[in-house]
Amino acid sequence: MNIVSTGLLWFAYFISLYFAVFWLLVFLTQTEPHPRKKVKTFPLVSIIVPAYNEENSIIRTLKHLIQIDYPKEKLEILVINDGSKDKTQALVKSFVKQHKVFNIQLINQENKGKGAALNNGLKRAKGSYFVCLDADSFVQKNALKKMLPYFVDENVASVLPALTVESPTKTLQKLQWYEYIINLFYKELMGKLNCVHVTPGPFSVYSTTILRKLGGFDEHNITEDLEMALRLQKNHYQIIQILDTKVTTLSPSSIKTLYAQRNRWFKGATLNAIRYRGMIGNKKYGDFGLIQMPTIILSGVISLILLGSIIYYALKPALLYAYHISLIDFDIWTLINALAFDISIWDLNYITIFVGLTMLSITILVMNKSQVMVEEKLMKYGSLPIIVYLFLYFFFLAGVWVGVLFDLMRGRTQQW
Repeated sequence: MNIVSTGLLWFAYFISLYFAVFWLLVFLTQTEPHPRKKVKTFPLVSIIVPAYNEENSIIRTLKHLIQIDYPKEKLEILVINDGSKDKTQALVKSFVKQHKVFNIQLINQENKGKGAALNNGLKRAKGSYFVCLDADSFVQKNALKKMLPYFVDENVASVLPALTVESPTKTLQKLQWYEYIINLFYKELMGKLNCVHVTPGPFSVYSTTILRKLGGFDEHNITEDLEMALRLQKNHYQIIQILDTKVTTLSPSSIKTLYAQRNRWFKGATLNAIRYRGMIGNKKYGDFGLIQMPTIILSGVISLILLGSIIYYALKPALLYAYHISLIDFDIWTLINALAFDISIWDLNYITIFVGLTMLSITILVMNKSQVMVEEKLMKYGSLPIIVYLFLYFFFLAGVWVGVLFDLMRGRTQQW
């Protein structure tokens, strides 16, 4: 058991350091910006807002949309009400009547899921560009004018904005804010190597022609945005991540809702990686096949190994202590009197300490660079969320991976 656990731990150490150093080198060496073109005319843009029970945020989302700095005659907004059981339909209907100067359409359908809602919008969209926007997300005014210039040729399939958490108030939401900021740093690096593996729901801009050519969204996929990104990569299209315009999104405020969200994300990533396993390690897909595809699977494997190792090495002394007590018929006082504290610096596991400090240093460096790239302040929400994020948040995410593992073993999935 000790040999197996040690071997797995060394594997986790090596893989973690390898990818951390790899992306650090990409950051230090890849400086070429994505090419842009000057947009001389304003193309028609279709913005699709799939909504299911979004009465608490849908109106705010629409208010942000109609404030976008773009000719209103060149915008069509399609709200796809996916069989909501709350006041979503009534609220949107009222909003449309109050803003007749804008081309806003409410389309009601039976509850079929987000993929079906997006495809319903894609079927009706008249714009050259197709934008999906979650009904709990809010876009900056300059978004379209910042993003459209990156569609320089027919190979660019999607352009993504910087996605951050909207006005976090609870500590849990602040942890997610830091997580999103750090993820943006890595997505910017991934974009330099064309390794972006997910096109999120909040304001990803697509070429309508390419979406239709690929058959639209997978209506039976629990992470349709990730599956679409993998399909784009498989067909050698380009996905561009930019940071000079933002979209904010409401984040889960409770452990239960955050767990459900991340369980779906991680499970969807695993199932889609298996579905597209032919791309893993395949040179045909460049850095995406050699680096990004293995990472999708290995991130979960590493989390499970590290969590298992921490539990194993934490429980081992306790179990050994219990065994010693049993040898003396649970005469605890005798054992306590016989205890001798003989701790030597040579007994410390310096490999673990080195790896831990290295990963911590890289994480702090990435956090610092991330806040500069997205023009945010690292200490914006105080030191407590940072400390919790650095030292405790991993245990939650690893616990989600444990849940995903058990769900997959039982064949359990969920819907949008």
